[in-house]
Amino acid sequence: MPAAALAAFWLTSFLFVITPGADWAYAISAGLRGRVVPAVSGLLSGHLVATVVVAAGVGAALARIPLALVVLTTAGAAYLVWLGIGTLRHPSVPAASEAVTTGSAWRWLARGAGVSGLNPKVFLLFLALLPQFTSAEYAWPLFAQILVLGLVHTASCAVVYSAVGVGARATLATRPAAARVVSRISGAVMIVIGIALFAEQLLTAVHS
Repeated sequence: MPAAALAAFWLTSFLFVITPGADWAYAISAGLRGRVVPAVSGLLSGHLVATVVVAAGVGAALARIPLALVVLTTAGAAYLVWLGIGTLRHPSVPAASEAVTTGSAWRWLARGAGVSGLNPKVFLLFLALLPQFTSAEYAWPLFAQILVLGLVHTASCAVVYSAVGVGARATLATRPAAARVVSRISGAVMIVIGIALFAEQLLTAVHS
């Protein structure tokens, strides 16, 4: 692929990555619990799955099935609301020391995979964005082009989400009260996004 095409995609993708959303909220919550690595790994796995789905052509097929999108949106919205409520009930606070972390690493990884993997916005973004930067005239097959673009996007996510999580912990490590407030805000953000996804799907169904 031409370097210019990769650079153009990276810039476009990076603008999406630095926009706060459910992934940011989860990274902040994980940072306050000392679980940045497993949580971000989970988030990245969801983006990688979306890349493979789009590259394999499954994404385009699913997008033409209204019921599939309804199920994905509803599941994603419910999952975000559930996580948000859990965060509000049990706000994250920095551990007493760097060596002390809370919650199983696998649990944080699985939740992160759910946050990004069940987010229909991630899937639809990939479906709409990735093909625009590919071309049948390039030497690489389309499947390989989409995989490379997906990896570029995932790399940006890794850097930004890790910085968000580590930054949250470094900034709030000695401020438990502020950490609780930020954690509750993160939970509220997840709930709002989940409700917005469900409301958007409901409005679409009403007007269709």
